[in-house]
Amino acid sequence: MKKLLPLFVALPLCALEQQTIHSSLLAYYENKTYTNSKQKVDGRVYGLGGDIHIRNNEIRFAYEDGAATTKKPPLTKDLSNHKLFLRYRYDYKHLRVHLNYLHVLDDNIAITSGGQGYGVGFEYIPTKRLHFDITQYVVRYDDFQTYQSDFRVDLHIPTETFGWKISSISKYIRLKDKTPNSFTRNAKDHYFTTGIKLHTHYNSYHFGAGIYFGERVFAVMNDGFKLQHHAMEFHKTYAVGVGKTLGKFIARVQYIYNEATELPINNPNVKIENLRFILNYKI
Repeated sequence: MKKLLPLFVALPLCALEQQTIHSSLLAYYENKTYTNSKQKVDGRVYGLGGDIHIRNNEIRFAYEDGAATTKKPPLTKDLSNHKLFLRYRYDYKHLRVHLNYLHVLDDNIAITSGGQGYGVGFEYIPTKRLHFDITQYVVRYDDFQTYQSDFRVDLHIPTETFGWKISSISKYIRLKDKTPNSFTRNAKDHYFTTGIKLHTHYNSYHFGAGIYFGERVFAVMNDGFKLQHHAMEFHKTYAVGVGKTLGKFIARVQYIYNEATELPINNPNVKIENLRFILNYKI
């Protein structure tokens, strides 16, 4: 991390003397409720971030403060954790290259506290309507590590009144234990999941929906800006969202539904509902 930080910091700072294309600030709040869980009752996530675009360079960052009310017993205290996400991207003609860094700064309950992840990705843009992206992640925890390969295809369909974007996403995840531990004891060695996302906009309104098929665990999500570091094996994910542009602000609301199994105690049929509020401000 000490070697990577100068790269993330120096690249945008060196380019600040050049023309800034656009930048934005981000704030979000998530409210989670758990059904049939033997560990959690509800949870909250507060996030702050932003992005800076300078010519062909983009740097994105986000910081999360998460908390959850737990069931006591079996747990002895409520959950608290903090995460950091960074991404640098460089655009060159029909090719984009991006580097990701993810860090579970602390977690007062999970053995994944302190975990760090790295990602390298390449995006090929043969036409304005068609994008291909392949990204490789590795996330290292004290007791195990994960290797994740993402492949995404974006199809842009402009019309006279609507702009459409359809994305197909595939994720292959492999687990490797360093030492025997409760988090991976009931997990499989390999996981494969696929998803479909749809986004459209009309005038100042935005609409989105998504669904994931297959199972995943300890997954990197949202282009490297979400990390599922607790031992939850997700089976189903549905999401829907709506947003509106208000001058320099973009306000969005998302509803995400998950079904999962709590792996340490092998507790199935856990339902997680997440209501997410997002606010962007264009600088």
